[in-house]
Amino acid sequence: MRKDFEYLQKEEVYLDNACQSLRPKPVIDALVNYYQEHNSCGERVKYNWGIITDKRVNETRELVLKYLNLAHKDYFVSFTLNTTYGINLILNQLKLENIDKVMTSDIEHNSPFLATIAYARKNDVPREVMIREDDGSIDISKYDFKNALVVVNSASNIDGRRLINIEELVRAVHRANGIIIIDAAQSMAYGSELLYKTKADAICFSAHKMYAPSLGGMIVRKDLIKKINLSFIGGGMVDDVTLDDFKISHIKSDHIHTIFESGLQAFGEIIALGAAIKWLMNIGKEEKAELEANMKLLYDFLSANEKIVLINESVNPTMIFYIKGIDSHLLGKALADEHIMARTGYFCCHYYLDHVKKYPPLIRFSLGYHITREDIEKVIHFLEKVVK
Repeated sequence: MRKDFEYLQKEEVYLDNACQSLRPKPVIDALVNYYQEHNSCGERVKYNWGIITDKRVNETRELVLKYLNLAHKDYFVSFTLNTTYGINLILNQLKLENIDKVMTSDIEHNSPFLATIAYARKNDVPREVMIREDDGSIDISKYDFKNALVVVNSASNIDGRRLINIEELVRAVHRANGIIIIDAAQSMAYGSELLYKTKADAICFSAHKMYAPSLGGMIVRKDLIKKINLSFIGGGMVDDVTLDDFKISHIKSDHIHTIFESGLQAFGEIIALGAAIKWLMNIGKEEKAELEANMKLLYDFLSANEKIVLINESVNPTMIFYIKGIDSHLLGKALADEHIMARTGYFCCHYYLDHVKKYPPLIRFSLGYHITREDIEKVIHFLEKVVK
């Protein structure tokens, strides 16, 4: 698949996909095509460029639902800036009735972790942090979800652990009259099948982690709207405005997405997301097997070396580790000098990695479909020199 990333130089090894993935050529072409052939506002104009834009944006909304096997009759798709923005957009507009507490888990990215802290403070409700098991699951028998607002990830950005009992959790929360929002930022490119047909109230994701431009997406159950107290309002959301009132557009079924889309949208980026989904859906068994093989090769090396402390429990596209006696930030710079690009630090998971586990700063390797065996061999060769 390296042909779709031809701008990468032969010596460059990009291992920071958990932050943002590289963009393959079809995605870049789709974005450039928008700017060069029909650069126009969506849902506002009658000229032909706008008609093309509307058509392709709507195609992307449908593709998002198709990608996760979710029904249009139950869900709609809105676009935002990123996962963080989407989570906050929902939490800050939820009606307070019947929400007695807010819950999250210990291995969350700062996106849901901080948002739930802010929600608890603002609304004076208790907050509970659940413990994730080594396999990524949540032991549902340990927690009371009555009237709870639950915000958790479907896969961790630190070690890729997946919420393998996500369906069981969703059912438990709904049985207890709760609301559940899923941070799917790390699941959409690898492991999206975990989210198939889930009945979560909302799924928030970042397109830039799934080979698309910088963009956020929200997949929202239509029946969540009645629990929203709309307060973030702007252009694109209304059909009419009088001196002291306005008429909201989302009450019409074909404009339901506008409830979370105030102002002008990133139409080119939305269209390019559609191209990224098509690209992901066309990845074959051979390409997936190649990624799996590269993951295993790297995992086996990291786990076998006694000087390397690998945090992962199993093979995953995202791996974190540190080398005994070596500062990870300095190691990150040394890797960069070899054209190997990786993340260092605590990866926006300060609470768990620093305060709970008390790890020193770490290195994160996060692989993608552009990675070759030669890339992994180069990384291993360099680390072998370091540990010696």
